[in-house]
Amino acid sequence: MGVEGIGARVTRKEDKRFLTGKGRYTDDMTVPGMKYAYFVRSPYAHAKIGNIDATAAKAMPGVIDVLDGKQLQADGIGNLICGWMIHSKDGTPMKMGAWHPLAVDTVRYVGDAIAIVVADSSGEARDAAEAVVIDYEQLPTVVEAVAALASGAPQIHPEAPGNLIFDWQIGEPDAVDQAIASAAHVTEIEILNNRLSPNPMEPRATLGIYDTAEDHYTCYTTSQNPHVARLVMSAFYNVAPENKLRVIAPDVGGGFGSKIYIYPEEIICLWASKKTGVPVKWTSDRTEAFLTDAHGRDHVSKVKMAFDANNRITALKVDTIANLGAYMSLFSSAVPTYLYATLLSGQYDIPAIHANVRTVYTNTVPVDAYRGAGRPEATYLLERTMETAARELGVSPAELRRANFIRTFPHQTPVIMNYDAGDYEASLNAAMQAADWNGFAARRSQSEAKGKKRGIGMSCYIEACGIAPSAAVGSLGAGVGLWESAEVRVNAVGTIEVLTGSHSHGQGHETTFAQLVAGRLGLPIESINIVHGDTDKVQMGMGTYGSRSGAVGMSAIVKALDKVEAKAKKIAAHLMEASEEDIVIENGELKVAGTDKSVPWFQVALASYTAHNLPSGMEPGLKETAFYDPSNFTFPAGCYIAEVEIDPDTGETDIVQFVAADDFGNIINPMIVEGQVHGGIAQGIGQALLENVQYDENGQLLTASYMDYAMPRADDLPSFTLSHQNTPCPGNPLGIKGCGEAGAIGSPPALINAITDAIGHNKLTMPATPMKVWQALHPAH
Repeated sequence: MGVEGIGARVTRKEDKRFLTGKGRYTDDMTVPGMKYAYFVRSPYAHAKIGNIDATAAKAMPGVIDVLDGKQLQADGIGNLICGWMIHSKDGTPMKMGAWHPLAVDTVRYVGDAIAIVVADSSGEARDAAEAVVIDYEQLPTVVEAVAALASGAPQIHPEAPGNLIFDWQIGEPDAVDQAIASAAHVTEIEILNNRLSPNPMEPRATLGIYDTAEDHYTCYTTSQNPHVARLVMSAFYNVAPENKLRVIAPDVGGGFGSKIYIYPEEIICLWASKKTGVPVKWTSDRTEAFLTDAHGRDHVSKVKMAFDANNRITALKVDTIANLGAYMSLFSSAVPTYLYATLLSGQYDIPAIHANVRTVYTNTVPVDAYRGAGRPEATYLLERTMETAARELGVSPAELRRANFIRTFPHQTPVIMNYDAGDYEASLNAAMQAADWNGFAARRSQSEAKGKKRGIGMSCYIEACGIAPSAAVGSLGAGVGLWESAEVRVNAVGTIEVLTGSHSHGQGHETTFAQLVAGRLGLPIESINIVHGDTDKVQMGMGTYGSRSGAVGMSAIVKALDKVEAKAKKIAAHLMEASEEDIVIENGELKVAGTDKSVPWFQVALASYTAHNLPSGMEPGLKETAFYDPSNFTFPAGCYIAEVEIDPDTGETDIVQFVAADDFGNIINPMIVEGQVHGGIAQGIGQALLENVQYDENGQLLTASYMDYAMPRADDLPSFTLSHQNTPCPGNPLGIKGCGEAGAIGSPPALINAITDAIGHNKLTMPATPMKVWQALHPAH
């Protein structure tokens, strides 16, 4: 390992442009003749659309045109789709209601787009949008998942009677019921997982450009997976043939899952560019982001966990209702099913599990993957239940977990997943030692002497990352494969370009991917460039989500490097008249092992392109491609411990320490991994203590600005104590498991377990705001 290779704490190459304001985001893009879009959106959560009068708007200064859904439909633009088919337990397919990019007959949530105004400036477009007059016939609304299933609830889509999208199950219900009936103890709990808004730093934006001369479209967009965007807009939405559509995702300022999907705005701006003859740019403002970006979480679950007389878990029964909002987003159906219920075994050897999941439509923003995507919901449910069980059984929550850990691998769970490697006890021990778990009683006494409440809580999480292999997810209903691609181009002077189908929106790929190549070939990291995000430059790839960039994206690079290295060794052996098997690569040179013969890397690269002296039959050049489809998911895991002190007079919670012990497999760059964990914990703390999307009974969003939606700030966060107890993943060539979502998965249950330990009971839901905590401490009030 060199100072810039795998394992080195290399500072991020990309940060120079970001920290000096030189990043190039979608909103920075300008082209000649570019105009600006503003969307006319529904002020009602549920209504029939009557007449749309844009006469006054079209006459306003700077307005190019006002376009509506009937025009879009007449031009053959398709409806938005959900790309993961789920069947109910009776075998019927999910009930997908029609989602028009611009609403035609009915609006189903506040913010549903109805028309687009294109004007010379964004201000003129906004002013004209306010002059569009629309007649509405208001309809009854429903915003809560449980209420949506009630008899007589407002019907949101005719395709889904009773608002039920699907009623799905996994596991063996009879075995679970029998185990519960014969159990020595059964813990029962109801779990609410609050709805969140993703809030990436950069709002969504798109620039649609239609070239009349070439009959070609270009879309700049804030996407985590530009190739998938091109595929879906071509194959399903009929925007343009794939060979006539270029999608570019330049620098993207955070995604957290919310930029995986294709939203109406990308489709409409491309279509509007052709209709108006001008490039059309739209950039969301922050209120639009709250109103239209896919939300996350929003589950209501009932849980039963059965134990035998030795406190071993014998069964787990879960019934979940998941709110998917007004429409089915691109991967929404997978989140509460195969990304959630398949992780309900957690780190524990549970012989029988059954989960039933019902998903429903409501008059709210569509819900889809948000950092962790199903894994946080599963971990929160399981770890709150484990903590509650320990209290009911009168045993240490740490020892109850320890007694139920999986200890031999591979381990087949009752819910599809086959865990390949791990050491859960090592993470537990490391976290307890770092948190001084055994010294907590003395610290609690000190807090009590000050009139404060003190609590400690833990969470042992596991997640499935990589979201692969393709054959497996295809059999479960996925509409796409989940492999990844890479191309390694060695230039004639020896510099290298790596073209990856992964996409970076904060993960540091330009550094970590370059470290992989630098360490492999002994080259300076400055000589290696990473290219991504442009469908005209990079071959088809699947993008970044599910902590897959390292385990899947970098593995594709390894496969391409294997081919490059093999060819380079053949050339070097030929040049030095040596055996190919004797060639080694060290410090930027190809050497004959055991001799002083060597040729520098650049000389081999140059030889490949001059082609004056290549082995017989060898093609010129040094460029290779590869596709990598993993054999299994990866399974990061860990133990988090939170300790809190609460002021009973105000309900304010102070996080006095937070410990995270993670197993991410092999680590490429420890500094970047720590940053990913810090960010994930911050988002988990936000969910646990502060963040909550709130609607009123009419479907009006009450948390549509930062005045009302509480984001975590610096003084809400403690310092974090991190450690790693890594077991390499046997399923990919680098032994990587993934780290991007762990912090957001493990932290909410640890915090709520700590707070409920402090207040002495379980009557508390996220977010644990000061008011909620005060009310829990003073129920009489």
